[in-house]
Amino acid sequence: MYVFFYFFCSKVVRLSIAQVLTVISQKQKAALREAYKKKKYLPLDLRPKKTRAIRRRLTKHQASLKTEREKKKELYFPLRKYAIKV
Repeated sequence: MYVFFYFFCSKVVRLSIAQVLTVISQKQKAALREAYKKKKYLPLDLRPKKTRAIRRRLTKHQASLKTEREKKKELYFPLRKYAIKV
């Protein structure tokens, strides 16, 4: 009786339970990712896990935006090109 009980509390059983639960949670998360693929907003647990500073950083689009004044300055005073005759 004692040996039988020990088997059910053994490392093998705990490991197999953990493996099953891992597979179940992975499938659930994959299904959620598929469901939210076309949505505008993602739940927090599906968003990429990055550092806090990286998450708060400007996106590439936001960083590349220019003010009207900058646009006009570049338009009216373009970078001068020089050719040197050898």
